[in-house]
Amino acid sequence: MFSLRFLMACAAYGCFPVRAQHTVTAPSPLRLPLATVFKGEEKFQKIIKQAEAENWRTRPIGERTVLAARSLVGTPYVNFTLEVDDKIENPVVNFNAMDCWTFYENSLGIARLLAYKPGPYKPEDLLHMIEIERYRNGTCNGSYLSRMHHLEEVFYDNHKRKFAELITPRIPGAETMKRNIQEMTVQWESYRYLKNNKSLIEPMGKIENYVSQLPVYQIPKSKVLNSERYLADGDICAITTTSAAQYTTHVGLIIRIKGRAHLMHATSTRSKGRCCIIDQPISDYLEEKSTHSGIAVCRPKDLPKSNFWPVKK
Repeated sequence: MFSLRFLMACAAYGCFPVRAQHTVTAPSPLRLPLATVFKGEEKFQKIIKQAEAENWRTRPIGERTVLAARSLVGTPYVNFTLEVDDKIENPVVNFNAMDCWTFYENSLGIARLLAYKPGPYKPEDLLHMIEIERYRNGTCNGSYLSRMHHLEEVFYDNHKRKFAELITPRIPGAETMKRNIQEMTVQWESYRYLKNNKSLIEPMGKIENYVSQLPVYQIPKSKVLNSERYLADGDICAITTTSAAQYTTHVGLIIRIKGRAHLMHATSTRSKGRCCIIDQPISDYLEEKSTHSGIAVCRPKDLPKSNFWPVKK
């Protein structure tokens, strides 16, 4: 018999019945110059060339994501790379510098693109993959508010569209979290778009209230070592926090090495190079800070294939 807690988790996350994937939303038009929203095309094409030569496309999405992430190891860490304008919002890719979110997004975007449509690939193709992952219901409407700014909403939104699976509640030891999210409305001066358009602060508060009400689960730090067996290559692993005003403070990707689940991430820690790295096992990483509460894990899926693939006869 299933426990009441398990049944409630399944109901909250739509575990059954399994619905069909949503269709992929069309790419939004560029609202800013391509040179502003896409940097590092030479590196992008180099990775694509390697992916085609090594036939990454035939591998599962998790393996593809890890291969793409490996190719980005050493990229410098820089925060706020998505803040490229005062008013206009557009998906952004920067291969010259990344933070923890853009590291996983760019890696996953490349992995998905290889299976979504055939090459040759343009920067706009990867921007489309980023838009699908990071924008509410997969669409950027030009407003800063259409971008999801909290990992919990990104995970929930993609799970709802069947482009990912929130696996945390079905891992033994999972527990619910409750936070009063208010980071961006309290620290609005730290965000370029909010600072230049104060009318966005109030609706951002409503979004943070919505995020506060989402069903969020974590694997507590003390139970992560025993939970490593459930983690797979390419899983998106968010680091949960003890703070009452946030659910998560960091994010990376899981890579399996010699039976352990290691963390790949863009780190701001100077002793680790302040760049994209393959770090220690996730359970060991959590011990670095007392404010690390545990992990929340999302497992991405491939998108439905585009109609650009030739029909097999």
